[in-house]
Amino acid sequence: MVTSGLLSSLLALPGLAFFSLSASALPHPQTASSTSILKLAVRINSYGIKNIAVADRARIQTLQAGGSSSISLTNNVTTYTADIGVGSPAMYCKLLVVLQFLYLTYCRFHTDTVLVDTGSSNTWIGANKAYTKTATSEDTGNTFSVQYGIGSVSGEEYTDTVTLNSDLVIENQSIGGWMAWILGLGPVDLTQGTVSNTDEVATVTDNLYKQRTIGSEVLGVFFAPASSDDSSGELTFGGYDSSKITGDISYVPITSTSPASTYWGIDQSISYGSMPILDETAGIVDTGTTLILLASDAFDKYQSATGATCNAEVGLLQISSDQYKKLSFLYFTIGGVTYELTPNAQIWPRSLNSAIGGTINGIYLVVSSTGTPSDSGLDFTNGYCFLERFYSVFDTTNSRVGFATTKYTDATTNYIHKELAAERQGHSFCLHVELPAHKERAHLVM
Repeated sequence: MVTSGLLSSLLALPGLAFFSLSASALPHPQTASSTSILKLAVRINSYGIKNIAVADRARIQTLQAGGSSSISLTNNVTTYTADIGVGSPAMYCKLLVVLQFLYLTYCRFHTDTVLVDTGSSNTWIGANKAYTKTATSEDTGNTFSVQYGIGSVSGEEYTDTVTLNSDLVIENQSIGGWMAWILGLGPVDLTQGTVSNTDEVATVTDNLYKQRTIGSEVLGVFFAPASSDDSSGELTFGGYDSSKITGDISYVPITSTSPASTYWGIDQSISYGSMPILDETAGIVDTGTTLILLASDAFDKYQSATGATCNAEVGLLQISSDQYKKLSFLYFTIGGVTYELTPNAQIWPRSLNSAIGGTINGIYLVVSSTGTPSDSGLDFTNGYCFLERFYSVFDTTNSRVGFATTKYTDATTNYIHKELAAERQGHSFCLHVELPAHKERAHLVM
């Protein structure tokens, strides 16, 4: 149960179910050409969200405090969801995609679905409905507890059958006794101390590798800008999708600087045009953060250079049309390779201005402040607004992160300001699972 506070920008749940793969087994694929499709709906938060910068800062400051089990939700305005079954008969749950974790955030029997509003200061889940045991449920006798810094959640651990689709059924899956599930994709250290009688809980990629489902512990992540005509995304387990990149993948080791080293942390420097604004330092790559966050001193330099003013209602920097025309590139130097964030990539999609409380014609920047000065050990976050411009690879086997350009790196869609519908569905989000024995891939299309 929640023991204290509102989990601003985190999971404010009456209970959280821990979801591991330590006792699971995936069925062997039938043929080399077999595919397994799981559709994900892309939704825009129709209720809107005010001050996403505050929500992002709350998350990062919790991570800076070193809470290894701190967790947050995905992009607050755009979410990718899918129905996944638990038990027999199956309860179908919503799946939200986050780099540190995959969330199954709401569960009801059969095919009921609920749009999760992740834009409020604490997450709205819907009815207070607990996990219901089924014919395949087994109580392990263990408990779990996850600390969020300003609150915590706990519950009982069970094993049950998990159905991704008819071809991907996981037996004896470890879950918890409430209504939300976490599929860990981040470093295994984040699971330490969360389940009783267990030191660590293996992540999804850990277990896929141990079960010989994938040949290496590698996750490829592809997003398209939410403002593009095809705002789809793709996760590739066991490798990366070469069809999504337009250049070579360049890798950098996980940083040794704490607390960034606990997560998908890297070292990088940043320049605005020819002006350095952040010397090489440690930070993280995180889809759970919407914006690009910089240490407060670096952010002040960026604001001064752009001439932007802070819009108090929206919580983001705002510039005029003339200032946009003069906006310089933002350069991220990672492992000796420089990645260029175009002026268009530095602004919030104007088609989604209403979702953050902005005006139709407003131009808001996606660079914000961590709220703390540099040398904190976590001085930046390359969030969703960075990742939708560059393909990213998270390589557990070799403790490294890689990036490559995509066809969306130089996209100009964010300046378009036509109104979108409040909710968009029908896009796809594809998970590839590479099977080394026969070079097969199981595709989970979202």
